[in-house]
Amino acid sequence: MEIELKYKIGSLELYDRILNDVWIRRYAEEGGTEAVRMKAAYFDTEDRVLTNNNIALRIRSENDHIVGTLKWRDDDEGIRGLYIRSEINVPVADETCFFSPDPQIFMQSAEGRDLLDVIDGKPLENIFDMIFTRRRIRLDYGQSIMELSLDEGAIVAGMRSLPLLEAEIELFSGTKEDLISFGKKIAGRYSLEPELKTKFARGVELLGLEEEQQQAEADSQEKGGHS
Repeated sequence: MEIELKYKIGSLELYDRILNDVWIRRYAEEGGTEAVRMKAAYFDTEDRVLTNNNIALRIRSENDHIVGTLKWRDDDEGIRGLYIRSEINVPVADETCFFSPDPQIFMQSAEGRDLLDVIDGKPLENIFDMIFTRRRIRLDYGQSIMELSLDEGAIVAGMRSLPLLEAEIELFSGTKEDLISFGKKIAGRYSLEPELKTKFARGVELLGLEEEQQQAEADSQEKGGHS
């Protein structure tokens, strides 16, 4: 289960201020800060059966490690920017998964076996990518352990891209109340607005724009050929 808050960061200057905030460092665990270079590829079938079922299948490199992730069932508890999702992560040794992932890697879970039924033998294709640097700060706050992640990079679908600049606070152990309390403090400190869309949702929207543009160009070429 993944429980996290997401906030928009309006500028790189604000990003740096949050990253270097002495107040945040008061709660940071010793040695709990690191920078991770991430590249993520998202996959679906040609008829978008996973997206239509609110399932995200992702292969992501985190520095030298590759992880396969399955996420599903977004819950809405009425708190803007709060996301509660079921999640499965498995280590991946084969880099070819970035081009042709095998859904069998999730077979050890019941949800992974359900995934195979949903896909029903259809081939998976890359639909969009994300490339970003994540700066992670492990926090000890209240009765909880959480992680503040500051992400900076881009979401890419075909020839289209969307800047990615946001803060995530993920609860590792403890209480959701501590997570919300810390989120309110950092949001108030920097006048942060909740991010109401996941990275995946923004990628899906960008993909739709890319496909609309491709279709419009194809229609234009067809009309030109008939003129």
